[in-house]
Amino acid sequence: MTLPGVGRKTANVVASVIFAEPVIAVDTHVFRVSHRLGLSKGKTPRAVELDLERHIPEDLRAVSHHWLILHGRYVCTAKKPQCGNCGLKEWCLYFSRTAASDSRS
Repeated sequence: MTLPGVGRKTANVVASVIFAEPVIAVDTHVFRVSHRLGLSKGKTPRAVELDLERHIPEDLRAVSHHWLILHGRYVCTAKKPQCGNCGLKEWCLYFSRTAASDSRS
């Protein structure tokens, strides 16, 4: 992070992908999906990172980072999440809240 333009997210990506360090980079997808699934209530990327580190074992952090990103890009999208096609809806806080409000309408 001492290099110009390199923040925590980029440093964690490099540490994870190149050096196999057990860290999680928090981008917008990881931030959103972590909140929707109920894995974090953190208000900052660092707070979300710490929450995820508590929930995800070290040996799964590098791959889970990619799972969360891809899930956020293609299923749990920002504007129109595809909850009907989501394999995680059974455990998803967002789905349980929106399904409950949809059934009341």
